[in-house]
Amino acid sequence: MSPAPAADKRSLRIEALARRGEVEPHVRAQFSARLAKFGLEMAQRLHASAISAFHPIHDEPDTLALLGALAEHGFRTALPITVARGAPSSGSGMLIAPALDPDLMFVPLACFDRRGHRIGYGAGHYDRTLEGLRAKGSVTAIGVAYSASEVAVLPDEPHDQRLDYVLTEHDLFDCRTA
Repeated sequence: MSPAPAADKRSLRIEALARRGEVEPHVRAQFSARLAKFGLEMAQRLHASAISAFHPIHDEPDTLALLGALAEHGFRTALPITVARGAPSSGSGMLIAPALDPDLMFVPLACFDRRGHRIGYGAGHYDRTLEGLRAKGSVTAIGVAYSASEVAVLPDEPHDQRLDYVLTEHDLFDCRTA
């Protein structure tokens, strides 16, 4: 691990977000369809009772088809809501709804490595949320990223929560054995 992982992460985040911004529109559309198909299959295989996915911002992969496919097949879905910087994400899709603890999460990221480490936007919301969910029981975390977001090795810190899988437009990486 680097002596300055936060600075390294900041630099890697900036570079990865720039690469992600260059992904072609047709690749984005194809990945959205791949994610919807894979996500539904994974939810069925895991017998997921509640699934969390993110609403895409900026140039993140589009999860809306995934959410639609899951809802169409009767899965309970939720969007994470962050109430304040530094607070864990909630599973509730609406502020008036009760909190929902998902057992399957689709997680956004700026960059990842094949060991399952990720860098997000730097606030640590997903790390704290995954840590809390894992303390209560089992949750499967799937990172959603374009292949342009992959790096060889990310610096990691004790609080970083690893992903179980990373899905890109080309590959599925099983990080549980990394």
